[in-house]
Amino acid sequence: MKTSERREAIISILKQAEEAIPAKALAAKFNVSRQAIVQDLTVIRAYTPGIASTSRGYVMIKEQENSPKKEFKVCHDASMTQEELFTIVDCGGKIKNVSISHRIYGRISVDLDLRSRQDVLDFMKAFEGSKSKYLGEVTSGYHYHLVEADNDDRLLLIEERLKALGVLAPLSPWEKEESGIE
Repeated sequence: MKTSERREAIISILKQAEEAIPAKALAAKFNVSRQAIVQDLTVIRAYTPGIASTSRGYVMIKEQENSPKKEFKVCHDASMTQEELFTIVDCGGKIKNVSISHRIYGRISVDLDLRSRQDVLDFMKAFEGSKSKYLGEVTSGYHYHLVEADNDDRLLLIEERLKALGVLAPLSPWEKEESGIE
């Protein structure tokens, strides 16, 4: 099978999959190395929107047309990460990404696609035994989550719970100006 054919097959598999597919599983299916799949997906993601790399593997993010979304600015140390993420998914939110706004590098965003406590636990486990740090640690705990929910009431509930948890951060004047909030 040619590389281009394999890449088209990978896209087709991801479109049909109900859950994330590890690179190792794709490598076994196509009888190539895991590294070959990772390289394929780097190329594929450059021209195919909606493919996320998660701690469980690769997933095609299926957008719900009119699902409400809201970006929450939060600030906390690493010890609060799991509780923050549990709060969002327990209230019916799907955490689409995490991002930071860095003075030098600008906006950096990473797809997460966390929908349940198990997704959060898998995400947290990926950091165990690693020297890697959470993205928010680069900006002294400040970061953002784009959250999708079934309705606006869920997003309001998430906002209330994050505030009660003490992690919801106020928008700075330039962020309010940028988002049109007065």
